[in-house]
Amino acid sequence: MDPEVKNRPSTLAEKILRNHLYHKKSELPERGRYATFRPDRVAMQDATAQMAVLQFMNAGKQSTSVPTSIHCDHLICAKCGVEKDLPEAMKTNKEVYDFLGSAAARYGMDFWKPGAGIIHQIVLENYAFPGGMMVGTDSHTPNAGGLGMLAIGVGGADAVDVMTGMEWELKVPKIIGVHLTGELGGWASPKDVILKLAGILTVKGGTNAIIEYFGPGAESISCTGKATICNMGAEVGATCSVFPFDEKMAQYLEATGRAKEAAKARANSADLQADPEVLAEPEKYYDRVIDINLSELEPYVNGPFTPDAACPLSQMQSRVTENDFPADVEVSLIGSCTNSSYQDLARAAAVARAALDLGLEPKAKLIVNPGSERIKATAERDGILATLREAGAVIMTNACGPCIGQWKRQTDDNTRRNSIVTSFNRNFAKRADGNPNTHAFIVSPAVAVAFAFSGRFEIPAGLNAPEGPELPPEGFATCDSGMTSPKPGSPEPVISQSSERLQKLKPFEPWNGEDFIDLPLLIKVKGKCTTDHISMAGPWLKYRGHLQNISENLLLGAVDAFTGESGPVAPRAKELGQSIIVAEDNYGEGSSREHAAMEPRFLGVKVVLAKSFARIHETNLKKQGVLALTFADPLCYNRILSGDRITIRCAKIAPGHSLAVELRHADGSRETIYATHTYNEQQIAWFRAGSALNSLCRQ
Repeated sequence: MDPEVKNRPSTLAEKILRNHLYHKKSELPERGRYATFRPDRVAMQDATAQMAVLQFMNAGKQSTSVPTSIHCDHLICAKCGVEKDLPEAMKTNKEVYDFLGSAAARYGMDFWKPGAGIIHQIVLENYAFPGGMMVGTDSHTPNAGGLGMLAIGVGGADAVDVMTGMEWELKVPKIIGVHLTGELGGWASPKDVILKLAGILTVKGGTNAIIEYFGPGAESISCTGKATICNMGAEVGATCSVFPFDEKMAQYLEATGRAKEAAKARANSADLQADPEVLAEPEKYYDRVIDINLSELEPYVNGPFTPDAACPLSQMQSRVTENDFPADVEVSLIGSCTNSSYQDLARAAAVARAALDLGLEPKAKLIVNPGSERIKATAERDGILATLREAGAVIMTNACGPCIGQWKRQTDDNTRRNSIVTSFNRNFAKRADGNPNTHAFIVSPAVAVAFAFSGRFEIPAGLNAPEGPELPPEGFATCDSGMTSPKPGSPEPVISQSSERLQKLKPFEPWNGEDFIDLPLLIKVKGKCTTDHISMAGPWLKYRGHLQNISENLLLGAVDAFTGESGPVAPRAKELGQSIIVAEDNYGEGSSREHAAMEPRFLGVKVVLAKSFARIHETNLKKQGVLALTFADPLCYNRILSGDRITIRCAKIAPGHSLAVELRHADGSRETIYATHTYNEQQIAWFRAGSALNSLCRQ
């Protein structure tokens, strides 16, 4: 490495990355090059933990090498309220919960039972710490950046690398600096910082980048507010986001029973922020610097159908009219891993109290998912939930619920055009309720409640901006956390041969080392294709531990470029035996779910050729042995025709070398285009072995 680069001042992200290099005496490579790391811990939610644990069981290890936790938050359907929904979930998902609980006990993982809370809120309350590094099998793992941690969303195979003590590989990200000045005021909230930033960066502007916040404005934002901002960095494709350590973080650590961690962070505060030279001349050290004046920030309303469609509230009414969006807000939903903290609920309740005192009545349904049992118990004690119930709110389980599509919405027509607002992080078509015509808009919790009372995209006249404490004045309430510690000597998890929910994994076949000749085109995907399109959530979540069954949903939501329609793709994949998928930009945007990579692999897809990939999904494809290629010229996407047979000259694949792609069209004509890739030698070894896990098991 160039000595000038080695000795130059460091950003906070660089400090944390350097401190977690797998080989301690090595140097942090230049941005854009691969490095290997040793994260401090792993967190998994129940929908992705199933496949991760199944892979870990095949790795032959007796226990995890780093602290690991499993959180049961994704499989609980929101319908009537926590009193009925949680017992129903316990009954419906008993087999999966028993499997995950027994695996946690056997392999040394903490197990958070259903109803304990949402994974990222639990991590923030219990495990995150300034200067740490973790991975999680959920794309919103970066939430822990609110406590100064580099927390990165990954697929299950990546998590297994860390759990087994192996080197974990990551391309050293670019670093985007966001300079915050001023202070939030009025109706503006931390959520509006990231909603505005999403409009600036778009859904792929943060790909392969860490977003590092700095400046005097950062110190004015609460710890949970910082977490909200970091959480939604996933929506711009960022590897993760992070804030420097400050007193807000120390106060949060103390309030959640971690005074020792707070003291340690205070003693090392200089190492938990960017160097002074970086702060003095940020343009020299960040790849891009974005300035946001919090004092000038107004509430944002982002949507529909994509989280980067950003619109200031002051312009929303005209946008609704211009685009003929359904003007009535029918449901306001508060919660998710993004906005379910004590402060979020307190501000939401303050709006409800003020509206009720003005004599207003809610015009939209109000649904609330608290972030954890600790938050729920405290909000109950402090009268927050009582106020929300007075406003007509239904209190759902401490779980993801509607945010992940686990919502049994009570509606007369689930195809009708309508608008809802949420404090969630994503608003893809059909994500919340399965209705492609539901226009979902993302706002802060306080604005969501205000819209519930107006029934429109406006704050009722006379309703003043809310105030809400960052932390409970009387401290958090004492309650049963819902966590079970591992039990040494526990038996191996049992999977029934007849199970429809769980299935032992069989290793994928290794590559034969030859070119892929005349692959039939499975589908040419048109437009946005997120992991929701590739492997839907909602009712399909129940099959997340059964690869054969969940593979039936492959690309159900994807739009076929030749027909303009979406529908079942799995039957054709099985009929073809082997095939190739062609797609457009940012393919695999959204969730970290590796099922979106394992399903095509299971059904014989050899190659995905796209204009570009989302970071996590590209890695997941590589880990599962699917060849992930990008068009050397994106315009060549248009040269793929219906009925094409496609040959990939990959026998001599090598880092940095493009591959010839030969097209044989249905009319007999032929042409050659080229594809690029980002494989290094280790990733090519995964491809040759059939998967990264196969390669690991051979070592």
